[in-house]
Amino acid sequence: MTAEEARQAFLAWLGSERRASPLTVEAYGHDVADFLGFLTRHLGDEPDLTALAALRPIDIRAFLAERHAEGLSAATRSRRLAAVRSFFRFLARRHGCDCPAVRLVATPRAHRPAPRALTESAARSVARDIGEESDSAFVQARDAALFTLLYGCGLRISEALNLHVRDAPLPGGTGPLTVRGKGDKERAVPVLAAVRVAIAAWLAHHPDRQPDSPLFLGVRGGRLDPAVAQRTMRGFRRRTGLAERATPHALRHSFATHLLAAGADLRAIQELLGHASLSTTQRYTSVDAEGLIRVWRAAHPRAGERQ
Repeated sequence: MTAEEARQAFLAWLGSERRASPLTVEAYGHDVADFLGFLTRHLGDEPDLTALAALRPIDIRAFLAERHAEGLSAATRSRRLAAVRSFFRFLARRHGCDCPAVRLVATPRAHRPAPRALTESAARSVARDIGEESDSAFVQARDAALFTLLYGCGLRISEALNLHVRDAPLPGGTGPLTVRGKGDKERAVPVLAAVRVAIAAWLAHHPDRQPDSPLFLGVRGGRLDPAVAQRTMRGFRRRTGLAERATPHALRHSFATHLLAAGADLRAIQELLGHASLSTTQRYTSVDAEGLIRVWRAAHPRAGERQ
């Protein structure tokens, strides 16, 4: 059996026995054909089942490396490797052609983009000015409190909207805010005086200050919907000319980025954000490139010398 005959048998099996959609069969067929075409060039001849079983990890990595050189993303390379693995599982089960090498090649990891933070002045303007265009004092006070909290404490929007009146940090208090984050894990977050003042101003308009009531309410009295907060931010950034990256979650990124730029310890930022892994927090180190350059220029004894 030639490699092309094996590919055709694989596609027939996908469509008939696995009942894969025509689009899936077409995509798998394209990916496996791409792999087999590479092997024909790489090995100098069209491979048969014996040649496929004898492939080494370096052969499969060479295929992925060539695709990387062509500019294919990690996600696309990962998809093609998944199709190749499925093809070899079929060959092992139906034709006794086992290729251990395909199991030894790691899946390409997609590069997570660095968090996109706002400038300090932009983040301050959101917390200070959002809601001012509304004719409702209720909405003005609520939005100012919510967005001041997001930037001042680095909360996720879901964490802020899940708070209750009993959780409200008020002026005169010194204790941290207890937040329940992902995985139902609790963490303690220090609270700025500005956040306490904004929360107190909002509570003066809160219609139901029972301890178990939601801290942030919609105009109809229920817990505020995240979509409303997202819409409020969209309207604010369009009126003020802020970049599209200015979202409620960008305030959390800004919180972390600005702390890092001011010299905060990465481990401390990890705890404040509630990240389970330090590697997640380390993404912020790539954001403050300008800050690193400023530190280098100020600290290196020869940074100011001319060539």
